[in-house]
Amino acid sequence: MEKHANQIEYEKRIGRTLITEEQIKEEIKKAGEKISALYDGRPILLVAILKGSFVFMADLCRAINVPCEIAFMCAQSYFSGTESSGKVNVVMDLDRDVTKNHVVIVEDIVDTGRTLKYLHKLIGERNPISLHVVTLLDKKERRVVEFTPDLSLFEIPDYFVIGYGLDCDEKYRNLPYIAEYNINI
Repeated sequence: MEKHANQIEYEKRIGRTLITEEQIKEEIKKAGEKISALYDGRPILLVAILKGSFVFMADLCRAINVPCEIAFMCAQSYFSGTESSGKVNVVMDLDRDVTKNHVVIVEDIVDTGRTLKYLHKLIGERNPISLHVVTLLDKKERRVVEFTPDLSLFEIPDYFVIGYGLDCDEKYRNLPYIAEYNINI
């Protein structure tokens, strides 16, 4: 059976694998143990930043053994393509009061740091009991603002990456690993 032209283009854009599915699973298990130990039985509220962190959030919450609730926010700084706009736009805010919660922001990647710095400040101003940030990927060399997540599973170089929830123009989120996106094809 011949591949459709869209499938061929899709596959061409998937570059080398940077982080395998197995590596992701192992680091999520460790992160779940760290978060569980940190909260020591106290319930937490995991806040996933959509859309990129939904896959990570699903696996992370199953690796945590303290009571946890989940909530979602949607913030954008990439509107199309591979470059951040430099502006953070909250498209969907939390629908609950967080003053009685230990909040853990779950993010797919820290790049420039603008989005997470903004969201950390925004949620922090709502007076949760505690506030931590866990991110799957940390791209430190791209940071343009002071921001360091409390827990990063992987540090990566300055590549545009796809897979495991991360996209380019809404494609590639379904890859079970992290790959470099071939920009120049």
